Amino acid sequence: MAGNSGDYLADTHALLFFWGEPKRLSKRARGVLRDPENRIFVSPATAWELATKVRIGKLPLGQPILDTFGHRLLEDGFVELAITTAHALRAGSLPGPHRDPFDRMLAAQSILEGIPILSADSEIEGFGAERIW
Repeated sequence: MAGNSGDYLADTHALLFFWGEPKRLSKRARGVLRDPENRIFVSPATAWELATKVRIGKLPLGQPILDTFGHRLLEDGFVELAITTAHALRAGSLPGPHRDPFDRMLAAQSILEGIPILSADSEIEGFGAERIW
């Protein structure tokens, strides 16, 4: 799947903000997420990250999001971007000291699929991903 104009990958925090605190999104990111002409991809790494943060207590109010995650994706018209072996190899091989495995996977998916990532995290650019915020 090569990225098309109007294709974006949502970072985990962008998705959380969209669903719960949209004012925390930049005006540009909010517009991209709300535009029905755009195709918003969500990685399984996001579900993994959310579930991990709920389990370890870093996202204490996140259980309702986990319980309705799939429904929310469908309701908003977001598309799951499956993780492939190529994504995993690239994520593990990305240079730099940034160690977060979730950020590495999202960056790898963004790079390999040729789609920008909606993220406030400027460190994502250090991997070579195009970031929109």
